[in-house]
Amino acid sequence: MAALRAGLIGLGAMGRHHARVLREMDGVDLVAVADPGGDPFRVAGPLEVLRDVEALIAAGIDMAVVAVPTAFHEPVAVALAEAGVHTLVEKPIALDVPAGERVRDAFGRAGLVGCIGHIERFNPAIQEVRRRVAAGELGEVYQIVTRRQGPFPARIADVGVIKDLATHDIDSTAWVAGAAYDSVSAQTAFRSGRSHEDMVLATGRLADGVIVNHVVNWLSPMKERITIVTGERGALTADTSSGDVTFYANGTVATEWESVASFRGVSEGDVIRYAIAKREPLRNELEAFRDAVLGEENRTVTMAEGLTTLRVAEAMLASAADRGRTVSL
Repeated sequence: MAALRAGLIGLGAMGRHHARVLREMDGVDLVAVADPGGDPFRVAGPLEVLRDVEALIAAGIDMAVVAVPTAFHEPVAVALAEAGVHTLVEKPIALDVPAGERVRDAFGRAGLVGCIGHIERFNPAIQEVRRRVAAGELGEVYQIVTRRQGPFPARIADVGVIKDLATHDIDSTAWVAGAAYDSVSAQTAFRSGRSHEDMVLATGRLADGVIVNHVVNWLSPMKERITIVTGERGALTADTSSGDVTFYANGTVATEWESVASFRGVSEGDVIRYAIAKREPLRNELEAFRDAVLGEENRTVTMAEGLTTLRVAEAMLASAADRGRTVSL
């Protein structure tokens, strides 16, 4: 079978990694790249850097990755759908919900594979936590907490930290729990002089009763990518920067030291760091996209799922604009 002809539009900080992985994948040939801003990371290699999506389509591609700024997701994705090109759009699906609906509908009408690049679903640490939660290793799940913070990325100019970063945690939290968001409340801060928020503290409840909390910002010198799932038998933590998964079991040994025991709820038990295969998330994601295009099992994040995540993000923004009012979804 001939290799799928792939195109890439957007050669910036994320696009350069897509170019690398697409070139390394079996069954895919990267045949065209486009970016009106040129090729700042020099990833095009022998390929001509095309100016726009129309030129990319004219190259005769079967599948495409869209890694342009969020404001351009809708026009680029819709053009690809109308041209009959299977497409992965980097998260979020679009700048706002109405635009996201138009993107979803364009791919639905065309009967094409359309998916969203919520890469944390393909992180081996998150996948391992989801597998263990689904297997009942924590028993009933009570709470999911995430911390995603680090230095300011000057490249992001068209959205704030909620749509750019918190969407990772919204998608992965709902996926790990297997339940949609029921309500959210958020507080934001604007500390870097931009028109978009750069810090958010959000709390919420999922449809199954699990409570959630997200700490996300662009103003920390300390980079964190942590997810903690707490249940009746203990807690699972995933560090998606290192790919580590650790289980903290509730203890079965009574604490005899009274002054220590008085400060503890459940007792502390064994701590296990699991040894798991640490495969690059982007490779997992793009291989899932390729397989879906080939008609195999669809393991992608669908556009409908991406739109649901964007709705939660916009609910957080609406809550923050109304002094933290709880918004039902």
